[in-house]
Amino acid sequence: MRLTFRFSLLLALVAMTCLSHGTSSVQADEWRQFRGNDCTSLALDASLPLEFGEDKNIAWKKSLVGRGLSGPIVVSNRVYLTSSSGFDQSRLHVLCYDAESGDQLWERTFAATGRTICHEKMCVATPTPASDGERIFAFFSSNDVACLDLDGNLLWYRGLTFDYPNASNSLGMSSSPIVVDDVAIFQVECDADSLAFGLDTRTGETKWQLSRPRRANWTSPSVYPVGDSSLQQVALLQSSAGLDAINPQDGKTLWSFEDGASTIPSSVVAGETIYVPSNGVTAIKPHASSPAPEMLGSIQNLSPSTPSPIAFDGKVYTVNRSGVLACGDVEAEKRLWQLRLGGRFSSTPIIADGKMYAFNEEGICFVVDLTGDKGKIVSENPLNETILCTPAVAHNAMFVRSDDTLWKIASEK
Repeated sequence: MRLTFRFSLLLALVAMTCLSHGTSSVQADEWRQFRGNDCTSLALDASLPLEFGEDKNIAWKKSLVGRGLSGPIVVSNRVYLTSSSGFDQSRLHVLCYDAESGDQLWERTFAATGRTICHEKMCVATPTPASDGERIFAFFSSNDVACLDLDGNLLWYRGLTFDYPNASNSLGMSSSPIVVDDVAIFQVECDADSLAFGLDTRTGETKWQLSRPRRANWTSPSVYPVGDSSLQQVALLQSSAGLDAINPQDGKTLWSFEDGASTIPSSVVAGETIYVPSNGVTAIKPHASSPAPEMLGSIQNLSPSTPSPIAFDGKVYTVNRSGVLACGDVEAEKRLWQLRLGGRFSSTPIIADGKMYAFNEEGICFVVDLTGDKGKIVSENPLNETILCTPAVAHNAMFVRSDDTLWKIASEK
C-alpha cells in the first residue's frame, strides 16, 4: 500500500480535531444530501416505526412523474427530489413537497443539455440533489446542474457537458454532489474527460477543476471533518485509484490513499476514521505523528456491492451482491456476523435508533436490530414497488421514493 501526504500541516490540524458529525450550522431535522448531512447514513436520534405498509404508518404518499433513482432530501421542512421524463429522458424535473402534509409546493422543469443515454436500470435523475440550506443543487446524469432557491426560483444553471462533451459514459452518471461551505462539489468521472468541479454556490462559477483518473466512476464525494477554524471540512473524492482529500476551497489535493478503491460504493467516515471500499473494506486514519495516514486494518470478506458501507458503534456494515448483511470490526480485521436479508440491493441503508432500515430492489424494507451480539430481523415491510434510492430521515420520519411514488413513513400519532 502506498499512502502519500502532500500537506503535513493538515495532519497537525487533524490531530487537534475535536471531531463531530456534521457542522453546527446544519439543522438536526434536515437531510441535505446523499447519505445525510455528513454522508454517514446515520439518524441516531430518529424514532421510526418498526413496521409499516400500505395501511400502516404511512403518513402520506404521492405519485411522481417520470423516473428517478435519486434520493429525496429534506430542507426547512420541505422534501426535494428529482425525476426525468420523456422518450429520451431529456425533460428534467425538480419537485418540492411540504414534509408535514405532502402537498406539492412547486415543480420546475428543464431541458437536458447533455447526454441522456443510460443503462435501462438507471435514469437521468440518478444523482441525489444537495442543499446548503438556502439553495437546492439538482444534478443529473446529463451533467446539468440547476440551482434554485427553496421556493423554486432559478438562480443559475450549468451544463457541464456543454463545456466538456466527452465527460460521460454509456451507462449513465450517478455521483451525487456534496456542499462544503460555499462550494458545491461534483464528480464527473469516466474513461474520457474525467473531471471534478468545485462550483461557487452563489454564482455557479467554477472555483476549481481537477483532472481525475480516466475510468468510469459512480461513487459520490464524502466530507471529512477536520475541525480547524480555517478548514473545518475536507472533501474525499474516491476513484479506482484510491481516495483523495481535497481542500474544498481551492481543489488542492491534501493527501491521497493510493491502494485502489471501488468505483460504486462510497467511503464513509466515523470520527477520525475513514472506511474505504478497498480490498473489501480498509480503515485509514490521518495522523499528525506520521507522514502517512495510519492503516488501521482491512477485511477482505466484507464485500460492499452497490450500497455504501455504514459505520456505527465501532462496527462497519456492508450488503453484498447476494443480499447478505455483514458486520465487521475492521480494526480487529474480523468479521463478526452475517445475516441473509434476501434480494438485490442498490439503496444504501440508513440506521436510526439502533435499527438498520434496508430496502431491497423489490421494495421490501428489512428492519434489523443491531443492538445484540448478532443482527436480528425485526420486520419485513413490502412497499410493492421497485426501490433503488437511498432514503432520507428527518422529523422522525423516513422519506423514500420509487419511480412512481414518494412515501413519508412515520409512526401514527
